[in-house]
Amino acid sequence: MTDTYVTSTSDERTTNNAVRHKYRVLNDVEKADMEKLKDMGQAFIDKCEALGGSRELSIAKTKMEEAVMWSVKHVTA
Repeated sequence: MTDTYVTSTSDERTTNNAVRHKYRVLNDVEKADMEKLKDMGQAFIDKCEALGGSRELSIAKTKMEEAVMWSVKHVTA
């Protein structure tokens, strides 16, 4: 089975989403904001991973994933 991948800034992003069935079309600023938030979150996670492994870093990475989720939800709501 081949998975279908769609970038998060694509207007076709409902293709592989089983939960949210309707999205509004984002404007270019909103798409850029969402991409920037995700890039910032990934940079933080990458830095944590470069520091090694610990329970504290695992929690920090989880909290960053949550922060990105909520901030992107704000942009896309």
